[in-house]
Amino acid sequence: MSIMTSEFNSRCPECQSLLIHDHCKGEHICPGCGYVVMEQGLDYGPESHSIDSEEKSKNTRASGYTSVSLHDYGLRTEIGLGSRDYSGKSINHQIAEQMNSMRKWHSRIRVASPKERRLSNVLSKINEICSIMSLSKTVMETAAMLYRNYETMSEAKGKSIACIAAASIYLACKRCSIVRSLEEIVRAEGIQESDRSTLKLASKYYRMMVIEMGVFTTHNSSDDISTPSIPSPSQSPQPVNHHTPIPVSLSIDQYIAKLTNMAKIDTKVERLAIDLAHKTNSNLIADGKAPNGLAAAYIYLAALLLGINLLQMDISTLAGVTEVTIRNRCKDIMSSCKIKVIIKPAAGITVPEV
Repeated sequence: MSIMTSEFNSRCPECQSLLIHDHCKGEHICPGCGYVVMEQGLDYGPESHSIDSEEKSKNTRASGYTSVSLHDYGLRTEIGLGSRDYSGKSINHQIAEQMNSMRKWHSRIRVASPKERRLSNVLSKINEICSIMSLSKTVMETAAMLYRNYETMSEAKGKSIACIAAASIYLACKRCSIVRSLEEIVRAEGIQESDRSTLKLASKYYRMMVIEMGVFTTHNSSDDISTPSIPSPSQSPQPVNHHTPIPVSLSIDQYIAKLTNMAKIDTKVERLAIDLAHKTNSNLIADGKAPNGLAAAYIYLAALLLGINLLQMDISTLAGVTEVTIRNRCKDIMSSCKIKVIIKPAAGITVPEV
C-alpha cells in the first residue's frame, strides 16, 4: 500500500510511529505497520560525496555560483576539450571535427554584439589586475558592478579597456576603504613609469565616472558602506545611488598602516603615529595636503619620539613624496600643535597630551 504526498510527514498516519527513510527507493516507510507514507521523494543532498577539492571538482557537474565580474554572470556552458566520451572511448575524428567547430561557434555566440564583447574585455581586464594586485573578491565584484552601472548610464564605446578598468578598480578601492593609488593599479598592468599618458587617461576616466555617476558622499561612515548585491541575469544592474556611498577621503589611519607595513617598522611606531594623527586632527593641517605625505610625516615624528632611526629618504620613497614634503608637513604639525613629551624611566616615552 502506498500513497503519494507532497508534504513530508515525520510520523505514520496509521500508528503514529517514526518513519524510516529508504534512500535506495526514495520512500518513507513505517517500521511498525509497513505503511509507505511517501514514495519517489526528492533528495536535496549532494549527488556525490568527495573527500578533497580535486575529487569534488571532478564529480561536480553544475554549481550555483554567479558573479557580476563575468559578462554573462557565470551562467554559461562550455564544451570540453577532451577527445573521449563519457565512457572513456575515443571519439571518431569526424565527430571530433564537428565538436571543434561547435566549440568555436559556441564561444563566438556568447559575445555576439559589440557591447557584450566590450563588456567581456573590460571585466576580464578587471579580473586580471585584481589577481595581479592580490585584491579581494569584494573589490573585484565592486569594480565590475561600478563599470556595469557606468555603462548603463553613459556610452563607454571608444574608451581604452586598460584605462577604464584601472579607473573602475581605483573607484572600487575607495568604495571598500582600501588604500591603493592609481599609479599602483596602472603599474600592475605592465605600464612603464615613463609612460604617463596611460595614467592621465585613467585619471580622466576616473573623473568622468565620479561626475556622471555621483557616487561620493560627504561623510565617511563605515555603516553606510555595503557590498552591492549581485543581480539576477534577468535584471539589469541598478546605478549606484545614495544607498551605496563612497567615502570622499579615506582615514589617515589607513595610510599610516599601509606605510608602516611597507617599511616593516615596529608596531609601536604605527600606534604612536595614529595617536598623534588623532590628537592633532585639524583642518589647517589636512586641507589641501596629500594624505600619503601627511602619513609619512606622522610616522617620521613617531619614530623620532621613540628613538628609532628612520631616514626621511626611506619613508619618502615608500610614500611617493619628496623629503621636502615630509619636512614641510612636520613643520605644519609642530607649529599648529604643542606636543608635551613626558619621559618615564620605567614605561619609556609617552605622549599623553597634545
